[in-house]
Amino acid sequence: MMKAVVYTAPGEVSVTTVADPVLVDGSDAIVRVLRAGICGTDLHLTEHGDGLDAGNVLGHEFVGVVVDVGAAVRGLRPGDRVAGADFISCGACWWCRSGCQWECAQKAFFGTGTSFGPRLDGAQAELVRVPFADVALQVLPAELDWERALLLGDILATGYGAVRRADFRPGATFAVIGGGPVGQLASQSAQACGAGPVVVVEPVQARRELAEKCGAIGVAPDDARAVIDELTDGRGADVVIEAVGGARGLDTGLAMIRKRGTLVSVGVHSAAEWPMPVAQAFADELTLSFAIGNAVRDRDELGPLLAAGVIDPTAVIDEHVRIEDAARGYSAMRSRECVKAVIVFD
Repeated sequence: MMKAVVYTAPGEVSVTTVADPVLVDGSDAIVRVLRAGICGTDLHLTEHGDGLDAGNVLGHEFVGVVVDVGAAVRGLRPGDRVAGADFISCGACWWCRSGCQWECAQKAFFGTGTSFGPRLDGAQAELVRVPFADVALQVLPAELDWERALLLGDILATGYGAVRRADFRPGATFAVIGGGPVGQLASQSAQACGAGPVVVVEPVQARRELAEKCGAIGVAPDDARAVIDELTDGRGADVVIEAVGGARGLDTGLAMIRKRGTLVSVGVHSAAEWPMPVAQAFADELTLSFAIGNAVRDRDELGPLLAAGVIDPTAVIDEHVRIEDAARGYSAMRSRECVKAVIVFD
């Protein structure tokens, strides 16, 4: 039996004892978890219970050590240090071969119930079963420590994926809406990929200061457009990364973008519709796209950036809890007392 963080009721999580996972398929691996992140997606889903049943094991950001592998696993062995992607995919279908693993028919997202496909128990636990392990797990080089590798599977891949989706020219002016974990790592990713000035728009002063420490310009929402206009001779941002979610984030992004600019949304959206101002979008020739992080696709690019220190995801980690105190980590993130909480097992 092992300890795990489970969904209890809307807005509530708890730590309980559940059965150890076992190998079910030849492609499976069992990983002993050493670090697990608490993510904004966890907060969003547990707040309302979307797709979750009581007792579902939570969490989709994890690093650890392989302890067992199925007979069909070829690239992993017990003792390997690994980072997990936040979802699984088969690695063999047309979507996977095209680098669109999120669209795989066998996709399942760790620890999110049935919100994004079939249920797959999460990684905020002492052990986690990883199907399609050769695809979902990345062996870590010795020089990459647990803390830097942890966020590779989700929020770093999400921020980086948004930047790559923007398809911008070097020196472009970026605005990032939201200074939470994804927004901060989108800012770092933009800088690493050749952006010019990056403006992080965030109401919380401490998060603006964090953005400044990481090389961006941190501004309050009411001041953002004036700062961007000063940087661009009044044109507006070349690229806006919306990392908040919902209509408000999208509307804010549109208010800061230049004509023929690009808005990429990576915030989680739950509303079925958004009244897009199509007349403005047409007249200004805007590009609007959405991005979901994909560590399987992007980890070969992100790994060297992490190893070289060009991107430092540990900048957003400001709270550590033991698994017994996981509910406190959830509470601290929900109340914005911290930017990113991590559950430590070793």
